[in-house]
Amino acid sequence: MKKCFIIGACLMAMGTVPMAGQRLLSLDSCRAMALRSNKQMSVARVKQDVATNLRKSARTKYLPHVSALGTYQWTSEEISILNDEQKGFLSHLGTNATTPLQGLGQGLQTQLGQLGQLLGQLGVPMEAFQQMAGQMQQQMGQTLTNTVGLLDTEGQKIVDAFRTDTRNIFAGSILVTQPVFMGGAIKALNRLADINEEMADNTAETRRQAIIYAIDQAYWQVVSLKHKKRLAESYLELIRKLDGDVQKMIDEGVATRSEGLSVSVKVNEAEMTLQKVDNGLTLSKMLLCQMVGLPTNEPVVLAEEDADHVAVVTLRPELDVDQAVENRPELKMLGNVVDMTRQATNILKAANLPQVALTGGYAVSNPNVLNGFEKKFGGFFNVGLLVRIPIWNWGDVAYKVRASKGATAIANLELEEAREKIELQVNQSSFRVDEANKRLALAEASIKRADENLRTANLGFSEGVIAPTVVMEAQTAWLQARSQKIDAEIDVRLSQSDLQKALGTLQ
Repeated sequence: MKKCFIIGACLMAMGTVPMAGQRLLSLDSCRAMALRSNKQMSVARVKQDVATNLRKSARTKYLPHVSALGTYQWTSEEISILNDEQKGFLSHLGTNATTPLQGLGQGLQTQLGQLGQLLGQLGVPMEAFQQMAGQMQQQMGQTLTNTVGLLDTEGQKIVDAFRTDTRNIFAGSILVTQPVFMGGAIKALNRLADINEEMADNTAETRRQAIIYAIDQAYWQVVSLKHKKRLAESYLELIRKLDGDVQKMIDEGVATRSEGLSVSVKVNEAEMTLQKVDNGLTLSKMLLCQMVGLPTNEPVVLAEEDADHVAVVTLRPELDVDQAVENRPELKMLGNVVDMTRQATNILKAANLPQVALTGGYAVSNPNVLNGFEKKFGGFFNVGLLVRIPIWNWGDVAYKVRASKGATAIANLELEEAREKIELQVNQSSFRVDEANKRLALAEASIKRADENLRTANLGFSEGVIAPTVVMEAQTAWLQARSQKIDAEIDVRLSQSDLQKALGTLQ
């Protein structure tokens, strides 16, 4: 509140209180508004979130992963354990045994006939024996028929028991995989994700400094044009006053019409200059409003546009090129590229190393083979160790590793070149600050001489000892001196921004 009151009091003292509906903007507020509204800055923030999520995703590679799998398969034919000949033999097992059994019956009948004859010789009645033999033959025939049917039935049961019914197969499993050693690929992947997150932060910082630098350029451009507009108005007032004095002198006959025309031409030139400056100021304010996220027709007033002194001569700052190298986000980004290529090389190298993982899970299927071929779901637990050892790949991985090392070498060279350029840029910016300070000091001295020259010319003109052309020359010199002072002040501000940007300290 105290700061706002002081600013308001200063503006009232200068007669430059913003009109109702006008927005007062300082350099810091313009920077903050631009950072909030800039689309590219929003993109950079989203990229930071993306990099953070990718880094979190890479951390999960250390942890066990659980997956579920389900499948259904229909086949036109089922798996058969018995061939067709075996199926036919078992299905007609009793029928195939009929001939041997009939031969056994015929042999038994022959033996009974011989036994009957023997018993007849011994005096046993034949009728009783024949009756008994007939009953035995009848019972044997019935038994043979029953045995054939029973064997056929049991044989068919055996065939049916060996049916797999695998035309409709349902299967599912839950698998747990825990990496044990992946050749260093997971570690390199996580480091790569960390570097990618750092690179996203450095990219956002680069974009932030670029936005601030662009705002500074646009802001001081508006301030410069506003001061030049005030200067053009003052010059137009001076030249109009001289034009009025010359016209009076022409009427009195102490000045020529040629002198009057020369002054009138200067008046027209001053009016045209004022119009150009005013148009430039309007367009510059529209550009600044667009950059800070305001409507282009928003009436704004800048804090420094009505100040008497925009900048003062400053001492040369202490330069630390090493600090600039450490602070510049562009160099950090190139360093990130170098680190990323190295981690990419490590990931490629991991392809030539053994990989070990633990596996475990539970699998079910229908039909299942846990108790023969059952037409129902059955499952079992399993634990295993997976080992993959590369043996020969015709040098594919070696070639890729060499190519990746070449990319690392290129990134290192680009980093060294950027460091040299930044060192040169820091020195150039420092020299520009010194040059701007000297120009401002010379411009302030020139203003004093131009003011004294104009005062003397006006005094001589009022006494009638100096021609109007001499006064116009003095006014032109006064205009140039004050214009050069405005340019020098703005250049001091911009050179300081350039130096801060070169040092990586632009906040």
